[in-house]
Amino acid sequence: MKHILVLLLLVPVLAFSQEVRLAVPYTKFILPNGLTVILHEDHTTPTVSVNTWYHVGSGRENPGRTGFAHLFEHIMFMGSANVPPGKFDQWLEAAGGNNNGSTTEDRTNYYEDVPSNAIELPLFLESDRMGTLLRAMTKEKVDLQRDVVKNERRQNYENAPYGMASIVIDENLYPPEHPYHWPTIGYMNDLSAASYEDVVEFFRKYYGPNNASLVVAGDIDPVKTRRLVEHWFSDVPAGPAVLPPAASPAVLSGERRLYFEDKVSLPRLYMAWLTPPLLTPGDAEMDLLSSILTDGKNSRLYKRLVYDLQIAQDVYSYQGSRQLSSSFLIVATARTGHTLGELEQAINEELDRIRTTPPTRREVERAVNQYEAGFLNRLERVGGFGGKADMLNGYEVRTGNPDYFQEDLARYKAIDATDITSLAQQYLRENARVVLSVVPTGKKELASGQGKEVTVR
Repeated sequence: MKHILVLLLLVPVLAFSQEVRLAVPYTKFILPNGLTVILHEDHTTPTVSVNTWYHVGSGRENPGRTGFAHLFEHIMFMGSANVPPGKFDQWLEAAGGNNNGSTTEDRTNYYEDVPSNAIELPLFLESDRMGTLLRAMTKEKVDLQRDVVKNERRQNYENAPYGMASIVIDENLYPPEHPYHWPTIGYMNDLSAASYEDVVEFFRKYYGPNNASLVVAGDIDPVKTRRLVEHWFSDVPAGPAVLPPAASPAVLSGERRLYFEDKVSLPRLYMAWLTPPLLTPGDAEMDLLSSILTDGKNSRLYKRLVYDLQIAQDVYSYQGSRQLSSSFLIVATARTGHTLGELEQAINEELDRIRTTPPTRREVERAVNQYEAGFLNRLERVGGFGGKADMLNGYEVRTGNPDYFQEDLARYKAIDATDITSLAQQYLRENARVVLSVVPTGKKELASGQGKEVTVR
């Protein structure tokens, strides 16, 4: 009788463990003006997310004219022909909605999450600024938002502890002509030098419907929603043709060892490498390697540096996946009384281990499970940054298939331990990296090695 009971208990476990293919059904069409539209039904809650991607980020800018894409993220909220300044947010909030925008090197994204009975409001708002922003844009509005962006740069970079490190790293990972060399926030001199005509021309070139994609996801009727999209967006004129982004592959021919002094209490070490672009072979492996190294208290670097040796205040790593090129970073802050040279030695020893000996099966399974849990958690929400609507848009732009969910997750599940070791050998080389020390003012001796002092700008 006990054996029968055990068998009965195992049946649901076996059934639960069967692989279930992820599928996110969608309707896709392209308007005559070139706008790509994706519709997805999800009646879990009575809400709708309108998610717009403009295929322009800081990587579309030119040296000497940086910061335009992020500047437009701000200007797009300053009113259009039929939406007075301040009303964009006010009308959405009155309807019970919320919205936001963000800019990266590869794209600019806006979303509006509203109750499903208010679906027309974000469609009207997005179509109006797509089609009529220039009619309402003035030199005074541009100057106002230029000052806002400058203050944002001061707050988040120049006056923030360790704030300039990311800028220095990208300047040294990528050559001056590469689209990822300059920061998304832009350089102060470039923001000051940009004329009103420069800004207008940037909008005309990149913000047409033919260089955008729109996702409407949530509690919708696809037939009715298509009619609404056609009603609000069909009369927006197409812009000039925009070629896909391109850049010569970035290559590091040696180690670049740098340091700068900052108003900080503790020194911090940054180690950065060039790695495979987003969704290409090797990208997922580097994600899992990051998890094995620093995700959780039992991860290799966290356990050794923070718990065992007690020489680090914290340590983290990540694969910064981007469309043209990615970077892998390890960042560690020294504890009082310790130098960055101590941290680097311990990190190098752990990297040598991972390059020569594959991680354990348990480490890989744990990393895959953590990634899958986060992935599925994002699928549970439709709106916001990183939600299902945003993922549909991202997959459409990068693969041409909005329902790329199964294929994306499968990349991680197919990885074994030897793959991670092979990629660590190939990309995390000591002779092809940037090592940056950020030290307290007047304490150069805490830097790691004989680095070159850099001037931050």
